[in-house]
Amino acid sequence: MPIDYLPSREGELLTWATTFGGHITATPTDFGLDAAQATAFDTLLNAYRTAYDTANDNATRTPSSIIAKNDAKDALVANARLLAAIVQATPGVTNIQKSDLGLTVRDTEPTPVPPPGQPPALEIVSAVARTVRIKLHDVKSGTSRGKPAGVTGAAVFSFVGDTPPTSLDDWKFETNTTKTIIDIEFSDTLPNGSQVWLTAFWFNTKTQSGPACQPVPALIPGGMSQAA
Repeated sequence: MPIDYLPSREGELLTWATTFGGHITATPTDFGLDAAQATAFDTLLNAYRTAYDTANDNATRTPSSIIAKNDAKDALVANARLLAAIVQATPGVTNIQKSDLGLTVRDTEPTPVPPPGQPPALEIVSAVARTVRIKLHDVKSGTSRGKPAGVTGAAVFSFVGDTPPTSLDDWKFETNTTKTIIDIEFSDTLPNGSQVWLTAFWFNTKTQSGPACQPVPALIPGGMSQAA
């Protein structure tokens, strides 16, 4: 949840409103406001300040003074939000001006998502006939979690042979997937007991890829099932 620009503590709210009121009173048109709006806010601010001081003075603190303070606070907050919305919607009001008023400076540019920094963890779930089922998950969080934050999917590659190649160019591309449990189908002509290897890398929303994981071996069992 975003943090509210209005302080929740009443003393801090008074400080915030004093700063806000000082700026809009000095140059209201710079913020898309007019003098009448600035004067109305100043009146509400003074009423709240008086009611706040009365309710927090032991000599004058009574149930009625607390009610008066709460009513003055509610009126001030409502007007502050109204004026803040006008300021936020006014073209030409800079982020520096909004910050000076104590308003939220909205992030209009999306935060860039970097390429994945870690390879996925790849596990062999099963090997039945010519189908090898694999599971991918975040290498840092164990098997209970799937893709890490910022990752859209994975590219999966296979190799048939005793020793996996060091260059990804020598692997066979199998699929791009957003799933974390994937079935890889090998050719029916592949002999029983063949050694195969699987590897994969994560990619983000811009299809920028991370490093590939260490190759993981599996055996093609033919009609038998091989447990992971």
